[in-house]
Amino acid sequence: MHQYLGAVGFGNIKKKKDLMELIKKVISEPSDKNFIETDRNSVICEYVKYFTPTTGLVVRGEFDEDNELSLDFYYPICKAYSVSTNEYVSMERFAAQEYFAGICDDPRIGVTIIFDIQNSVDVMKKMAVTEADSDVKMSVNFSGMSMNGMVMLPIKKDKKEKLKTEKNTNNRNKLLMAARNGDENAIESLTLDDIDTYAQLSKKIRNEDVYTLVESYFMPYGVECDLYSIMGEIEDYAIEINPYSGEEIYILSINYNGMAMNISINKKDLLGEPMVGRRFKGTVLMQGKVNFE
Repeated sequence: MHQYLGAVGFGNIKKKKDLMELIKKVISEPSDKNFIETDRNSVICEYVKYFTPTTGLVVRGEFDEDNELSLDFYYPICKAYSVSTNEYVSMERFAAQEYFAGICDDPRIGVTIIFDIQNSVDVMKKMAVTEADSDVKMSVNFSGMSMNGMVMLPIKKDKKEKLKTEKNTNNRNKLLMAARNGDENAIESLTLDDIDTYAQLSKKIRNEDVYTLVESYFMPYGVECDLYSIMGEIEDYAIEINPYSGEEIYILSINYNGMAMNISINKKDLLGEPMVGRRFKGTVLMQGKVNFE
């Protein structure tokens, strides 16, 4: 049973019988489907059904030469609406199944993002034509699913402080880009900034709460490569109801250091009431849709 079914409104699915009924519904009433022929005289098929405008389920299987369908795997999905990054992306196939992971280095994040590619069949079609499977610059729409999270109050700032923070962030991103290209002055400036930041935090942390000093963060979580612990500002939110289960899902539009992404979380798994300007903190399974030109 996929652990993140609850994030798309299927937290009440506990029995294998109920799961198989759900999978049959996806195959018989798909919102979208995609196919690709293989060199094994078979056809890989992917069925996608959105039960809400943003969330749904993907079922992957394979038709053999006798037109018999064998199911391989399924996974929940959260649709990504906006472009999150335009950087070089590497795409690698999982060893055990026809599924791809993406690897992206965005200087705004500070860590390498590893995510599950939602449109893996499109990746297979592209690779069959171009064989371009690594280090391709393209846009990616990020999304995520969470099974535990909380809403936190924002850090109080006036307009002047917000403009100053935005200016500092833009300057730092420019320095990071320059440092990636080998600019020694940029590397030195970033090093000095990090030393100053560390010194300031070391003094303030003695008397202030850590979440009044750390406005947001993005870092790996646990041993699974596509899991991250995230805190970011809520720019928008909506409630969607899964008609199949009747469960309510929050769709949160999160901004982390200029990178936008959607996160789906079951209402019962979110502590607090989301509002624009507040912060979301939680563990997120990262997904992404790569956009081929």
